[in-house]
Formats: sequence, C-alpha cells, structure tokens
Amino acid sequence: MKNKFDEIIKNALKEDIADGDITTLAVVPENLLARGKFLAKQEGIIGGLEIAARVFHLIDNKLQFKKFLEDGEKTEQGKFIAEITGKASSILVGERTALNFLQRISGIATLTNLFVERIKHTKAKILDTRKTAPGLRLTDKLAVNIGGGVNHRHGLYDMFLIKDNHITAAGSITNAVQACREYKKKKNLNFKIEVEAAYLDNIDEALSCGADIIMLDNFSLDNMKKAVERISGRCLVEASGMVNLENIKEIAETGVDFISIGFLTHSVKALDLSLKIKIE
Repeated sequence: MKNKFDEIIKNALKEDIADGDITTLAVVPENLLARGKFLAKQEGIIGGLEIAARVFHLIDNKLQFKKFLEDGEKTEQGKFIAEITGKASSILVGERTALNFLQRISGIATLTNLFVERIKHTKAKILDTRKTAPGLRLTDKLAVNIGGGVNHRHGLYDMFLIKDNHITAAGSITNAVQACREYKKKKNLNFKIEVEAAYLDNIDEALSCGADIIMLDNFSLDNMKKAVERISGRCLVEASGMVNLENIKEIAETGVDFISIGFLTHSVKALDLSLKIKIE
C-alpha cells in the first residue's frame, strides 16, 4: 500500500543509491543474513520509526523491522530503539537513508518537546513554520507533532497570512484583509486570515478588519503584554520572533495563544543514533 511519505522516501533512496551501492555489491554476499540494531547514543524523543521501516520495505519487502519504542517516546543513551533483520546487503543499502530520517525527525521532536514542556502550565501552543528543508516539509512537520507541537499552515495554500510585504503591496492592512475576504468568497474557501503586526499601532486596524489571528512580530515582552490586553480575546494571538528556551516561559505567560518557532526545523540538530549489524 502506498504511504503518504513514499515520494519523499523514494527521492532520498534515489539520491543515495542511484545505479547501485557498489561497495555492498562488491563486498557482501547476496544471501548473507544479518540483524541490525538501532542504538540511541544520546537521550531524546524518538520519531520516524514508521518511515525508517518503510525505507527498508521499499528496498526489500522481506526485511523485518521491529520497534522497541513508539514515536514520541523518550529514549535514554545506550538503549536500542529498533532492529532490522534479513539480507545484509538490503540492510546496508537502506542504512544511511533510514538513519537520516530517524535522526532528523528525532532531533526536531526532541527540541520541540523541550519547548512544549516549558510552557505546559499555560494555554500557549508551540507552532512550527514553513522554514523546513526543501522537499522534507511533511516529515519535518510530522516531527513537530511527535514532539508535542502544532502545525501552523502547511504551505501557501491553506491559510491567509498577511505579512509586511503583502501590506506594502496592498497599501494597508485594511486593503489586504478585504482582498483576502473577497478571494475567500470568490473561491468558496474557509481558511482563516492572519495578520502580522509589527507595531502596537497595527493591532487596532487588524482588529477592526476582523482578523482571525494577529501575529506579534518581534514584540518585546512588555509590548506583547500590552497587545494581549488590547486584543482582549477578540481574536487569537501568535507570538513570533526572537524565541528561545530561555524566554519561552515568559512569552507564554503573557497570554498569547500560539508561539511560532522557525528554528525547530530550519536549524536542526540531529539526535545521535547508529546502526550496528551482526551476521546471523
């Protein structure tokens, strides 16, 4: 059965294998059997196990992949998280691609979870952005979900987000929101309209237009509090810009509904995992 991640996985395999793994073809006997175990070399949140399994299945559907954890569960350093058994040559062909997905997804999930845990006493939710690796948006956003975060829009097609350049092009926030409303009606769409506010003065105009969400772009904590008070529940509020693990708690405690963080996906630190095989 086709998996929604198959295109991404197949592209990754094609990129790595092309006409063949010449080292494995030269060195590894065709019918040699092996068992490989995935080792966590550091503590973190594991994600991407089903994708790793799919990598091996697309290479050789006789390979057997067994999970020792589920996506979203925490592993300790030195623990095995999964194993793969079958032809050694097939395992070696898929090793790097499977690890690439596992390490990246687990790294994003681990970082996301750190932010989520720091604000769990508030109503705020951690959002991702479109700052994903080209071609990996589905897996990057999956990783954020695994870590406990929430996906913002998946692309330019599923939400209106009026940013500074749109406002410049339209002439005003009012003009931009009105144009989005007319487009929604014309195309019979039901997407929310979000407006980026660069200054406190932008908020009243965005509210008067009936924006569904106001994004506070690079606001200081003091101005963020003032903005939340001024909005007073009339629409949802998103904080964006200059967010880190040191200030996330204070940002969440201002009363915002969402906090978007680009570096969850644009500056990924992979979780350290490895695969070691033994001949059966």
